[in-house]
Amino acid sequence: MKYIVVLGDGMADEPVEALGGKTPLEYAHTPAMDALASGGEMGMVQNVPLGMSPGSEIANLSVMGYDPLTDFTGRSPLEALSVGVEMEEDDVIFRCNVVTLTEEEPYAEKTILDHSSGEISTADADILMDAIREAFNSEEIQFYTGTSYRNICVWKGGHLVDIDPPHDHLGQKITELLPTEKLFRDMMEKSFDILNNHPLNVERAAKGLNKANSLWFWGAGTKPSFDGFEARTGLKGAMISAVDLLKGIAVGDGLLVKEVEGATGSLHTNYEGKAQAAIDALLHDGCDFAYIHLEGPDEMAHQGLTMEKVESIEYLDSRIIAPVKAALDAAGESYRFLILPDHPNLLRLRTHTADPVPYILYDSTKVQKKLARYGETEAAATGIFEPKGHKLMERFLAAEGCN
Repeated sequence: MKYIVVLGDGMADEPVEALGGKTPLEYAHTPAMDALASGGEMGMVQNVPLGMSPGSEIANLSVMGYDPLTDFTGRSPLEALSVGVEMEEDDVIFRCNVVTLTEEEPYAEKTILDHSSGEISTADADILMDAIREAFNSEEIQFYTGTSYRNICVWKGGHLVDIDPPHDHLGQKITELLPTEKLFRDMMEKSFDILNNHPLNVERAAKGLNKANSLWFWGAGTKPSFDGFEARTGLKGAMISAVDLLKGIAVGDGLLVKEVEGATGSLHTNYEGKAQAAIDALLHDGCDFAYIHLEGPDEMAHQGLTMEKVESIEYLDSRIIAPVKAALDAAGESYRFLILPDHPNLLRLRTHTADPVPYILYDSTKVQKKLARYGETEAAATGIFEPKGHKLMERFLAAEGCN
């Protein structure tokens, strides 16, 4: 038996007037997911425990079978694992975005324009992070380049500092958002002086691209601990994702990380490459389990792009789920799919919520005969609800599987 989790990050939403009162998932043309929903089980799952922030780090840990209430130590340490950061027990690790702020006002009165600096390339971000390292690296503070706008800062012997993520405050002044910890507030302000007129940003502005003109720290946490996926389940697994958070979870949990050239974490990513990486892992690399993560729906929702969110869902269906299923069928393999978002990301708010999300459980050896469309409304109407997201993985992998 092969086990495939397909996670559309931020894919769930609410009814949108521009889509005729449907959610993006309901509006999208998704024949592959609809077929799996028709042959399997649909329901709703609460991936984010009540009272916790609805971040992808918490929700994806839950999907992977960990209870965030007891196992979560912070987002940034998970991302740090993916770039090989060696962490000590007393280190505090921060996500360090390069963001776009307005330019004219004093720093504390600037506005956040873009949390991703136009989805800056990793190569460009690394050039800017070199300037940051030259200015700030010390025995106490160390910076590491991640993927795109997502970088890492390690504060040796530090303490937790609560700073809101920039994507939750797009279009807002930063006055009330700046950290109270002077060290980080000063680094953010000085980073603008270093980055705004950096030759690379001058070049980006000339091309009509957003400047990556400030650091933004958030997501503080400490060194994580994992039981190990193979030790927990007896299965060898692989992770296919473009983003450091998921790669870090994979490294910590002992999954094989399949690198895919051209995988960007945005709408325009290498869908075919991600599908092939999963197929190779399952059919050629000796893996029993594959976790395919697609960031596109979440990024499109953060940017408030309705039709682009729909498009990313349709690409997930036609360019990832359909070919992976076809390859397993052709190979004569038995398999199970678990298809779901981690959390909703509402186009209206351009940020995450902690509400339940719709899931599909499908077992190729127990195909049901009914007609269904995958979406929030039909999944909720089944009356099936899992209040503890980490328990869904147990059901997915259990010997009795899906009903």
